[in-house]
Amino acid sequence: MTTGPDRVVLIGVAGDSGCGKSTFLRRLTDLFGAEFMTVICLDDYHSLDRKGRKKAGVTALNPKANNFDLMYEQIKALKEGKAIDKPIYNHETGEIDPPERIEPNKVVVIEGLHPLFDERVRSLLDFSVYLDISDEVKIQWKIQRDMAERGHTYEDVLASINARKPDFSAYIEPQREFADVVIQVLPTQLVDDKESNLLRVRLIQKEGVEYFEPVYLFDEGSTIDWRPCGRKLTCAYPGIKMYYGPDSFYSNEVSILEVDGQFDNLEEMIYIESHLSKTATKHYGEMTELLLQHKDYPGSNNGTGLFQVLVGLKMRETYEKLTTVKEPATV
Repeated sequence: MTTGPDRVVLIGVAGDSGCGKSTFLRRLTDLFGAEFMTVICLDDYHSLDRKGRKKAGVTALNPKANNFDLMYEQIKALKEGKAIDKPIYNHETGEIDPPERIEPNKVVVIEGLHPLFDERVRSLLDFSVYLDISDEVKIQWKIQRDMAERGHTYEDVLASINARKPDFSAYIEPQREFADVVIQVLPTQLVDDKESNLLRVRLIQKEGVEYFEPVYLFDEGSTIDWRPCGRKLTCAYPGIKMYYGPDSFYSNEVSILEVDGQFDNLEEMIYIESHLSKTATKHYGEMTELLLQHKDYPGSNNGTGLFQVLVGLKMRETYEKLTTVKEPATV
């Protein structure tokens, strides 16, 4: 039996396909280092291959198409520092390939459609995030990707989203309730333009989570509306609007941080950063540096990039708190 690091920290990243998980994972790699972090795509736990799903008349979103018992056993083993033989779902062929050996690592990220679906798997997680993209934005993103890169028509894109919608609403979306943090991407409220590329992004942070303190703007627990444009921040019309305040989400007490609009000059992000507290940065300007490092990543000039970096910083802080917990002294 192979034993791994003393304490494996397990992170869950949930959300529909095409909602920015891969960009977020790239940002996490910056913070943890590729050699310290292992990513497991939960598609590998499909119990039915593409043909099997077609025959059974179920989508990959349906729990019936996934092996949660094996997922739980293997994720639990990794967390206990044991190596596993993980199945591989081949996206090219739609078939299940022979398994691969996975060794435990300092940080193991499980990402996909169902990291928070099964209560047993959920209980193993040290920190979790759900990427919540509204239908309007999802359609726009999918159109940009599928029509440009894959030659699909607008009708094809809409049909594929609508075909998944019942299962998405039944099995994926309810996982939002269990995430420590939800990054919610909505259409802008700054202009009344359905075609606008501007986004309103909300960071919904659960209160009372061990090892996690929500990020706040100006004054913890207050309700703040802030338009930071002007001398310190270059903003083209219609500018940027930020909001912070307490709220409830499902039955949880939460703090919400929101950015509507986009940043014209990422160098100036330091101005926003200096007004945020509990960001878990290690030095002044680290959040801005991380954004500038990958200006080309999708969402870098709006709230999606900003909040992905912030959540990554909070995950790193959680990891450090968990791995430096002192054992109580024996009397």
